Amino acid sequence: MTPIDAIVAQLTQLHPKRIDLALDRMWRILAALGDPQRRLPRTIHVAGTNGKGSTIAFMRAILEAAGLRVHVYTSPHLVRFNERFRLGAEREGRLVSDAELGDALRECERVNAGAPITVFEITTAAALLLFARNAADVLLLEVGMGGRLDATNVIDRPLASVITPVSFDHAEHLGDTLGKIAAEKAGILKPAVPAIVAAQPREALAAIERVAARAKAPVKIAGEDWTATEERGRLVYQDAAGLLDLPAPRLYGRHQFENAGVAIAALRTLGDFELAQNAFEVGIAKADWPARMQRLSHGRLLALCPPGSELWLDGGHNADGARAVANALADLEERVSRPLVLVIGMRAASWRCRSRGRRRVFPPRSSPMRRARSASPRKALMTSTPRSPPSRNSASSPRRAS
Repeated sequence: MTPIDAIVAQLTQLHPKRIDLALDRMWRILAALGDPQRRLPRTIHVAGTNGKGSTIAFMRAILEAAGLRVHVYTSPHLVRFNERFRLGAEREGRLVSDAELGDALRECERVNAGAPITVFEITTAAALLLFARNAADVLLLEVGMGGRLDATNVIDRPLASVITPVSFDHAEHLGDTLGKIAAEKAGILKPAVPAIVAAQPREALAAIERVAARAKAPVKIAGEDWTATEERGRLVYQDAAGLLDLPAPRLYGRHQFENAGVAIAALRTLGDFELAQNAFEVGIAKADWPARMQRLSHGRLLALCPPGSELWLDGGHNADGARAVANALADLEERVSRPLVLVIGMRAASWRCRSRGRRRVFPPRSSPMRRARSASPRKALMTSTPRSPPSRNSASSPRRAS
């Protein structure tokens, strides 16, 4: 256990007996800290179910390519708790150090004075404290769960609010219909602050537009105000300001073209930054987000795979995330003549999708899917391995996400 893990374990003792989404505890601890949320850099607030991390990764890479210093707050982490906190610096930011994060968490614990608070709330308070004390040009702030009552929803006037694709997730807290969930996500929208909305199911979009109308937030919607498509292996983005012909994203999968489009739309909507086309070109090609259709080229697990095979990893955890992975896997099998091994972790209920009864997200194929239990009873680990290499002539290598 690292020193940071030990601090976080101690903070779990303050966790309320049940998760009740509310902002009272956040306002209390922020007031005790001197309201760091009022001293933040210009902020882009990002909610949604799928694609938040990838969209933020694209925005960060573009902004850094333009020479800007970018703070980033995301969750959950993949390996180290520190991954949630990225401090902006010249050329490229850095993860917060153990010493910096430990000091911030202990300060938050001290001013909280033993009162009930969730781990996410107190770590969000620590993040805002760190971001307020370290200079940067932009803060990319990811919602933890929902939006309206999320611990990050304490920013009075962000530069923009972004809503990535909404699907079923955390229904026990956000609602049992797509419309209810989307309305909770749209709770981050603010008056006169532009809202950039990814392509959505009809029910979700209708709910978002109702909330935006009440909040008097101007809305820009994928497919209506901009398009982002793959053409001849490149990303072609177009909006009212013109067309961008860009390299394909380094992140693999057709859904990453859509995520990149949302990121570009958000940055082009803002008048605060003068971003040259070169920043978009460099950023789209450079953006990286581990465990999102990431090809693993080394490590002990690779040695366990069939000879000559490719090993891929994805951390998508719900039905729509599984659907995106299934599409990416199908594209890979069309292009690669080698055996493919996919390791994916998701909620066990997401093994099947919600639409049309209980149809499988991963359709029957020549590649058998093997399911194994994980340490969490709510999650499953799956691998896909072809019985034999496909009889295709293509030997081109896919872009690597790692």
